[in-house]
Amino acid sequence: MKFMVMVKATKDSEAGVMPTEQDFAAMGKFNEELVKAGVMLSGEGLKPSSNGARVRFSGKDRQVIDGPFAETKELVAGFWLWECKSLQEAIEWVKRCPNPMPGDSEIEIRPLYGAEDFGEALTPELREQEERLRKQVEAQKR
Repeated sequence: MKFMVMVKATKDSEAGVMPTEQDFAAMGKFNEELVKAGVMLSGEGLKPSSNGARVRFSGKDRQVIDGPFAETKELVAGFWLWECKSLQEAIEWVKRCPNPMPGDSEIEIRPLYGAEDFGEALTPELREQEERLRKQVEAQKR
């Protein structure tokens, strides 16, 4: 199963406070463990929401909303994409993670949908298209 593991933003991360050398070293060690275990597929930190934008959809209308965004507790400061056998395994990995922020912080774990989750709505033709696009994305990485 694939999981999106999200480091929730804090006032410090939204203010652009950068991790210390010790923070980078501890997280680097943890990431090495994830890679060696075959769990980590990718992971990145995100710049503060003041560097971003949102697009609100209403029918055919699109409204661009520039950051920063007020509700820090609803923002994500970084993420990993993991492959684990279960939610419990992902939880166990997160419990081993060094605290990603100074002070209190939170990490959210969410399973990704697989093709099998969509039932008949994902027709054989649409599944074929999805697989073709995934292969194209992988080929572009090389």
